[in-house]
Amino acid sequence: SIMPGKVNPVIPEAVSQVAYSVAGADVTVSMAVEAGQLQLNAFEPIIAHSLFQSITWLERACQTLRVNCVDGITANEESLADTVSRSVTVITALAPVIGYAEAAKLAKQALATNERVSDLVIDAGLLDQAQLDDILQPAKLAGLGTDTDVLEVVTPAQAGDEAASGE
Repeated sequence: SIMPGKVNPVIPEAVSQVAYSVAGADVTVSMAVEAGQLQLNAFEPIIAHSLFQSITWLERACQTLRVNCVDGITANEESLADTVSRSVTVITALAPVIGYAEAAKLAKQALATNERVSDLVIDAGLLDQAQLDDILQPAKLAGLGTDTDVLEVVTPAQAGDEAASGE
């Protein structure tokens, strides 16, 4: 690249090209299936070739993407937490508790002053830190709350032991 420090996205671009080829193979398979007559389809060779080639290409593309782009990615949790804490969008989760009008007012104030919404909510006496922490739990916001019991993982060895003991 002519730009210092720029990393060219050649692997994701190559994976996209594989996806385009597979989409084309899908059209080939569709047309070949439509062209078959009765119980005999003279186009089975191109159907099989297109399917197997697509599977192979996708397998290799996914492996290449994983090895060259995904492996080694780590989240900078501190930076992410700071970014989220400075985002005005958290006011949406607080609106049902503090009311729409108050939420809108605080959102405008946060944008104008670049203050954290949580600080403004606490300063206004609307909620305390514990209440904020409870409402703004990432798992709750993502709908990942524990509504169901945790399932016990049973290994094949344990399953065999239970079957043998009659449990």
